[in-house]
Amino acid sequence: MNKNVTMKNIADALGVSTVTVSKALSDKDGVGEQLRRSIKQKADEMGYCHSVSKAKSVSDNSKFNIGVIVASNYVDPDSYAFYLKVYHYIILALTKCNYSGIMEIVTDDMREKMTMPVVAAERKVDGIIILGQFSTAYVQKIKGTGIPLVLLDFYDGEVEADSVVTDNVYGAYRLTEYCIDKGHKKIAFVGSIHATASILDRYLGYYRAMLVHDIEPRADYVLEDRDENCLFKSEIALPEDMPTAFVCNCDELAYLLIEQLRNKGLRVPEDVSVVGFDNYTFIGHLTYQKLTTVAVNVEVMADEAVSLLIRQIEGGAPSNVRKVIDGTLLIRDSVKDIRK
Repeated sequence: MNKNVTMKNIADALGVSTVTVSKALSDKDGVGEQLRRSIKQKADEMGYCHSVSKAKSVSDNSKFNIGVIVASNYVDPDSYAFYLKVYHYIILALTKCNYSGIMEIVTDDMREKMTMPVVAAERKVDGIIILGQFSTAYVQKIKGTGIPLVLLDFYDGEVEADSVVTDNVYGAYRLTEYCIDKGHKKIAFVGSIHATASILDRYLGYYRAMLVHDIEPRADYVLEDRDENCLFKSEIALPEDMPTAFVCNCDELAYLLIEQLRNKGLRVPEDVSVVGFDNYTFIGHLTYQKLTTVAVNVEVMADEAVSLLIRQIEGGAPSNVRKVIDGTLLIRDSVKDIRK
């Protein structure tokens, strides 16, 4: 028997849902007899390690609900709320597996007091996706419930858990290299590198591109963008020696910086160049069509996170794997060619 074969593998092979496979293998109602025989036959062909107790557990005790836990600052109604787009694709991925999603927003007070999310504390869900970075202690507390867990859009080297991230390092490397190819050497990185693992990785991509092209990174060109609560500062402190280009750790920050530069009488890209990351736009924002950025493949990231979680729910232990999903460089016209 192949213990690596899951119900989802069987479901995918036959074009049915995981719930249907579970019901068929545990002889529950709701599945036609011919389909039940086909599912059992396919399970045998694929070497599925079937046990009645396991199937009953999935069928009888499962709530078919997944909790999506996100910090309040990531879904601030006054921001562009990139994670709401991610949540959209999580729900679509869950629907394909006959699961529902329940989002719970964790407030600053909950994090400070280490208050557990209700979906975890009261075990209202079969699995949890933590969307966006939390402290190691908070993640460990949730993991301590024993509920299957996947980290999405961040990883934590101190927590044994499956995670899915975009390729932050290479994405920022390509953005920075593009600026360099256009003649820029005075390039700043805008982002608080100790705020999240994603920002740090994007800084490392920027730093690597600078070194590869024999440009010495400057300490005064690493600009803080977050306060102690990980919220955007009202204004970025710009260096006296003005950069010709800014690599921003996300699109929202890039838009805010562009507005700040405009208020100082500087035009993008005529006077200064700006690039972002995420390919997420403000509705009605006048600059979004011009911004060079990296498009994060949110749909694939959501699918991978759901797949890893369903595998755990079906009885597999977390493999502590980190899935890295490629992004796409989108070249628009927010970078001026200054080689001429």
